[in-house]
Amino acid sequence: MKQLLILSGKGGTGKTTVASAFIKLSQAKVYADCDVDAPNLHLAIKQTSQPKRNDFFGMPKAEINTILCAKCDRCVENCRFDAVQVVDNNYWIDPYLCEGCGVCEMVCPVRAINLKPHISGELMLYDKDVIFSTAQLKMGSGTSGMLVTEVKKQMKSIDRGDELAIIDGSPGIGCPVIASISGVDMVLIVAEPSVSGISDMERIIKTAQTFHTKTVVCVNKYDANLKKTKAIIDYCQAHDIPYVGKIPYDKSAVEAVNNGLTLVDVFCEAGAAVQVVFGNAMEMLLRN
Repeated sequence: MKQLLILSGKGGTGKTTVASAFIKLSQAKVYADCDVDAPNLHLAIKQTSQPKRNDFFGMPKAEINTILCAKCDRCVENCRFDAVQVVDNNYWIDPYLCEGCGVCEMVCPVRAINLKPHISGELMLYDKDVIFSTAQLKMGSGTSGMLVTEVKKQMKSIDRGDELAIIDGSPGIGCPVIASISGVDMVLIVAEPSVSGISDMERIIKTAQTFHTKTVVCVNKYDANLKKTKAIIDYCQAHDIPYVGKIPYDKSAVEAVNNGLTLVDVFCEAGAAVQVVFGNAMEMLLRN
């Protein structure tokens, strides 16, 4: 099964909009949303069934047994994250500040502190008509990369002989993006014609090249800044990166997204353009 990952380098470029259009155009039966901090692919690709839900356990959190606690303050003195709180002479650990490093457990002379499994998010898998894997990270949790890996594992856990999987990747360039790239066949970068858009595009390209992953680029809202769009095309040509097309800013596309539709569900200029991008991207994906 070929895996196409759609990334952006920064948020707000239209990555999910392009991903949802690709799912409709390819009639893909396997797809995933790896933006676990703020998943939204389900808003455009509606499901008719209820998902299977499983808790995701990330890094463990420390807990204090108040009965055993000797109130010696060693945990307070050694916690560099200030997670140990003292209220009315009672000691407790703030789970939002605790990083699960285990120092407090190690220094406690009476063994009143233990690391306990902590639910950091929720995995969801739709597997009736299609296979759609997604997840939601809990607020304040810092294990998004681990959760992205689980989302992809969950997507691949059911083998129906499908030929294509489309993955809506995480925004940014950090750990969840690295987890998203691992094991995919090709990355499509949706670039934005802006200073920050170009900068993040360059950084995400370098990240993908570290994994020796085939990478192609398209430009969304290209007519917002024609000069920067040309700079993106020139960069691709200079670095031998396939450029697969551009999509204009289109008010009809905005209305479609607001109504929970994809670009190809309505007749609009952006929808026609994304079909060209899709055709070029598929040709690159299937090329040996």
